[in-house]
Amino acid sequence: MGGLCLLAAVSAHAQQSPPPEPSSQAAVAQLPETPQLEPKAIDILKAMSARLAAAHTMTFTALTTYESPARTGQPLAYTTLSEVTLERPDKLRVITPGDGPRSEFYYDGKTMTAYSPESGHVAIAAAPSTIDAMLAAADKDAAIYFSFSDVIVADPYKDIADGLKLAFFVGQSRVVGGTLTDIVVVANDTVQVQLWIGVEDKLPRMARATYFNEPGSFRHVVELSNWHLDPAIPAGSFASADAAKAIHIDFASPDEKLP
Repeated sequence: MGGLCLLAAVSAHAQQSPPPEPSSQAAVAQLPETPQLEPKAIDILKAMSARLAAAHTMTFTALTTYESPARTGQPLAYTTLSEVTLERPDKLRVITPGDGPRSEFYYDGKTMTAYSPESGHVAIAAAPSTIDAMLAAADKDAAIYFSFSDVIVADPYKDIADGLKLAFFVGQSRVVGGTLTDIVVVANDTVQVQLWIGVEDKLPRMARATYFNEPGSFRHVVELSNWHLDPAIPAGSFASADAAKAIHIDFASPDEKLP
């Protein structure tokens, strides 16, 4: 997985469509030679991680906005909406109704299924027995990555802390997420992420990332809402009868040259 990967997927997507004449200057990052981690910021991150890790089931909505350069070289914003249902340690459903064609992803502890209702195609592959391992396999085998991955792993703080160089408390907001939030900034050698975390419920409400090696310092944002921890999940939530009847294709990265 790797730390601070919360928005890595949208960054990779953005870099696939460079402008005709991209800037040769990448963002300049001023990181300390030795890690500088404010205790208050670390405490907030650990409390968020503990709240998420303790939930056996959860549902939430993730609205991801990422920027990609237009013909002018200036950013255009693209969005995806994901309805997420999780049951630890081995079940996940992600329904993405748009923008663009609807997609559905199911993981039941044995197989992972990527289904496109519009085209009528489905890819099914054997999967590892935990959500963490499945996420790594889906990324490796088919370039499937979710912007909220750090939220659903077994130990969110472990992912964030890996390679952490900087962590500090900014202040509070009463605007983001419709509740009072603490604002924390974290950075490693690759990315800076600004996080808004609920003061009372310890749940992440928004993350905003910029990547140091990405010309233009484009912004990648995920807003998290409609949180429900430990709800009852209906039987059959992690499979699709329609997907089972669709045209089967191989699980593969979109960059691979298929026969």
